[in-house]
Amino acid sequence: MQLTITQSKTLKPKPDETKLGFGTVFTDHMFNMDYNPEKGWHNPRIEPYGPLVMEPSTMVLHYGQGIFEGLKAYRTAQGKIQLFRPQENFKRFNYSAQKLCIPQFDEAFALKALKELLKVEKAWVPSAPGTSLYIRPTIIATDPFLGVRASHTYRFFIILSPVGAYYPEGFNPVKILVTREHVRAVRGGIGDTKTMGNYAASLLAGEKAHQAGYTQVLWLDGVEQKYVEEVGSMNIHFVIDNEIVTPILNGSILSGVTRDSVLALARHWGMPASERKISIDEVFAAYERGRLTEVFGSGTAAVISPVGELKYEEKRIAIGQGKVGPVAQRLFDTIMDIQYGRADDPLGWIEAVE
Repeated sequence: MQLTITQSKTLKPKPDETKLGFGTVFTDHMFNMDYNPEKGWHNPRIEPYGPLVMEPSTMVLHYGQGIFEGLKAYRTAQGKIQLFRPQENFKRFNYSAQKLCIPQFDEAFALKALKELLKVEKAWVPSAPGTSLYIRPTIIATDPFLGVRASHTYRFFIILSPVGAYYPEGFNPVKILVTREHVRAVRGGIGDTKTMGNYAASLLAGEKAHQAGYTQVLWLDGVEQKYVEEVGSMNIHFVIDNEIVTPILNGSILSGVTRDSVLALARHWGMPASERKISIDEVFAAYERGRLTEVFGSGTAAVISPVGELKYEEKRIAIGQGKVGPVAQRLFDTIMDIQYGRADDPLGWIEAVE
C-alpha cells in the first residue's frame, strides 16, 4: 500500500510543555486507513486531524466493536525521537482485533505508518523532563446497521497527544481498594483485550474507590472472587521474599507491555520473578508475616506506580511505611532511562524514529 500525506494548511500553537495534562491536546495530523471486504485494508493516509463523520446507526456506537492501544514517543537529550517496544503494542492490537472479529492488519506497515506520522509531527514531541507524546491507535466498526453481527467495514486511525509528566509532584505511593462487589471480566471473555467495554465496566467501582479516598480498584477474579487480577489501568506486582510475583495471564488479564518489561528486566538482573495465581488472602498473610515488602503497578502511563496502602473489606495494610521500595524505584529508573535514551538498551526494546 502507498501511504499518502496531506499537510494541514493551518497549524495549531504548541502548548506550554510545563502545563501539559493527559489526553486534552491533539496534534495537527492523524493517520487513517479503511477496510471493506472487497479491498481489504486500503487507502492509508496521513491527513489533518479532524472529526470522524458517521451515521447515528454506526455499529461501534451501539455494540462496542472497537479496540485501541496506548504507547508513547520520547525525545532524548540529543533531540532524537524513539519508541519503546512498539511491535508488542501492534501485536497485542492484532490480538484484540481477532477477539473482536476485526480483520487483521499488517503490523510492520502499521509501525511504518506510525513512524511517518511521527516525522510529520516531530515538533509536537515535548522535551521537558518526564513529558512524552501519547499515541492512540484505534479501530472501530463503521457499518450503519442495527443488528448484532460483526461489521463489514472499519476505520483504523492513530491520534497523538503531548502529555505531561505522570508524577509532577514526585514519585509517591498510591492507595488501592480491593473490590469484591464488582467484577470487571471473566476468563473466556474479552478482559484480555483493549476494548471500550472493559473500561466502561470499571467506571462504577472506580468512582466508589475515589469517593472512599482511594486512587484505583484492584480486581479479583470473576468466578471465585479471591485471586488477584489487575488494577483498573495497570498490572499489579508483589515483592514477597525478595521475589516479584504477578498474576498469571489467564484470559481475563491484559498482557501489559510494561508488565512484560518488568519481568524481563528482573530476570535479566538475576532477580526471581514468577507469574502465578495469587489470592488476596495470600497477599495479606504475607504482609502479616513480614514477607511482603513491596506492591507496585505497571503500565504505559505511569510506567511504575508504587502502592502504599491496600484495603480489602475491613482489613487495611500499609506497605513500605509510605515510601517507594527499592525494587519499584530501580524498575522505574531503568525503564525511564531506556525510554529517554539515558541508559543502554540491553534487551533491544528501543525503536528509533529519526
